[in-house]
Amino acid sequence: MLHMTDLRGRTPSTAELRRVLPRGGMDVASVLPAVTPIVSDVRDRGAEAALEYGEKFDQVRPGSVRVPDDVIAAALGALDPQVREALDVAAGRIRAVHAAQKPQPHTVELATGATVTEKFIPVGRVGLYVPGGKAVYPSSVLMNVIPAQEAGTSSMVVATPPQEEFGGWPHPTTLAACALLGVTEVWAVGGAQAIALLAYGDDAHGLEPVDMVTGPGNVFVAAAKRLVGGVVGTDAEAGPSEIAVLADATADATLVAYDLISQAEHDENAASVLITDSEELARAVDAEVERLAPQTLNSTRAASALGGAQSGIVLVDDLDAAVAVTDAYASEHTEVHTANAREVADRLTNAGAVFVGPYSPVPLGDYAAGSNHVLPTSGTARFSAGLSTHTFLKPVNLIEYDEAALKEIGPHIVVLAADEQLPAHGEAIKARGL
Repeated sequence: MLHMTDLRGRTPSTAELRRVLPRGGMDVASVLPAVTPIVSDVRDRGAEAALEYGEKFDQVRPGSVRVPDDVIAAALGALDPQVREALDVAAGRIRAVHAAQKPQPHTVELATGATVTEKFIPVGRVGLYVPGGKAVYPSSVLMNVIPAQEAGTSSMVVATPPQEEFGGWPHPTTLAACALLGVTEVWAVGGAQAIALLAYGDDAHGLEPVDMVTGPGNVFVAAAKRLVGGVVGTDAEAGPSEIAVLADATADATLVAYDLISQAEHDENAASVLITDSEELARAVDAEVERLAPQTLNSTRAASALGGAQSGIVLVDDLDAAVAVTDAYASEHTEVHTANAREVADRLTNAGAVFVGPYSPVPLGDYAAGSNHVLPTSGTARFSAGLSTHTFLKPVNLIEYDEAALKEIGPHIVVLAADEQLPAHGEAIKARGL
């Protein structure tokens, strides 16, 4: 089922690896022509346009954009007690991790009377997108809301698609997750039109625009984020889910197969990749994937993902080569199934998140490890990070010099300003009697 790429006997360059490794991703540029008119229309006509697009694309139109308080309260009241307990436990772990991420202000004294202080200011209002297409994602509510809360964001709105089967409102479990976290503002709008409405708002309907939009979504959501970037801040353009498993001969083939399948069930375009120096393990994992994939509820979706060009097995000569290939792949999720797994994991530099050893599978991080599951995809982990408390904080420098401190550094500023032919800069210094 899984395609095999054999890199043994050679040392491919980084450029070659980017060409030959299995890779999913999405072509955001290809849908920009379709999404641009939607964003423009929502900018101009607000909520009415957003509701019209929802009705056109999903055949559902809620009674209003904003979900009524009683609908949210009813969703929480009807929540299965076991699901509520699981959400509470997961939320507690996620909150503990993200609370610890918040940096503290610090001051550097450069000379007597010369200080620079860095403080961290939360983004004022954020829009948190929670998808609702092929599945319900209350976990994404936790992963978006909690970091924003821990950063100190004072105003937030969750946008999530309406569902015809629930009276035109979003899925009750998603609404219940919002209620559990104290989120009272939820908009029943999805897709590109949701991103546009978050960015531009609608005064006539009492829908205040946000300063930043975060959260995963399909290619149309990603395109809309690209289009409103600059009007609002955005996080990464998240593509289909992906997993890379770095494994040696000590790995359990059945566990590796289950983990590859677990991500393949997300989406037909999801990527599941095994990187190993053991041909025996590679054959065993492929056989287990063939055996186990048809047994899962989402078998058709998983089979499409596992058999696609974006998934496969990469054979390498040794562990050093496996680490290099894994770093070049820069997966959203990277699992390490090797002897001395922590030591190997510490060698990796490019991954959205690293899961160490056989008892730290990716589904742990999807729900309740405490880490965030909104992570960089399509190789962008080489230069970007997942959602965190830091995402919702703005580092700001406070520069405070007294007269003596400015007098000490002033002549150097005058020299540099003259060298750059910006004499007014120097004159602003000299005007202070220096």
